[in-house]
Amino acid sequence: MGGGMTDIALYDLDRTITRRATYTPFLLHAAWRHERWRLVLVPAVIASMLAYVVGLVDRGRLKEINHGLMIGPKIAPEKLAQLAESFAEATLARNVYPQALARIAADRATGRRLVLAPASYAFYALPIARRLGFDDVIGTASERDDSGAILARIDGENCYGEAKRLMLDDWVSRQNIARDGVHVRFYSDSSSDLPVFDWSDEPIATNPSSKLRKIADRRGWEIIAWG
Repeated sequence: MGGGMTDIALYDLDRTITRRATYTPFLLHAAWRHERWRLVLVPAVIASMLAYVVGLVDRGRLKEINHGLMIGPKIAPEKLAQLAESFAEATLARNVYPQALARIAADRATGRRLVLAPASYAFYALPIARRLGFDDVIGTASERDDSGAILARIDGENCYGEAKRLMLDDWVSRQNIARDGVHVRFYSDSSSDLPVFDWSDEPIATNPSSKLRKIADRRGWEIIAWG
């Protein structure tokens, strides 16, 4: 995905464009359509989430564990692409704010380059982004083995918090964009994106959590709520 350089409209995905989070629904969608027997491992998924809550694993490791449980230690890229495409269809049919679609269209109409930057795995964010008309996706990447199979391991960093900001810096550099020569408008619902809000020129707290709403009020940021 790519496009000419202009000002940027940068979007988070979960609870910003979508009404609900997408990661666990994707895992269940993939398990149901790929290896249905893996649904018996849902209690192990719940246990891993509890381990995250009490601090035994971080968010990146949680993703890897649950990917391995629900999809398997490795999967052919063609099969994963099929699962991601069908999940994207379901997401756009049932889990997207109409107001988000209108705002994305408005940003596109003014010539902004649309960039989706979720914490989600890029392999399932990409087909969602294509359907929404985004030009670029910056998300969590996955390792591959020598045969090209996608592994249940993150390649690099989980695209979350400060790591997301660093990934955006890297993307800007690779795109040969002069950061001080573009205006970045950023939409997100989560205070975990504070590093990116601070990095942007126009932070917009979108469907904000209570914590983010307080921060946005204090800093005078625009606040919008959809649905």
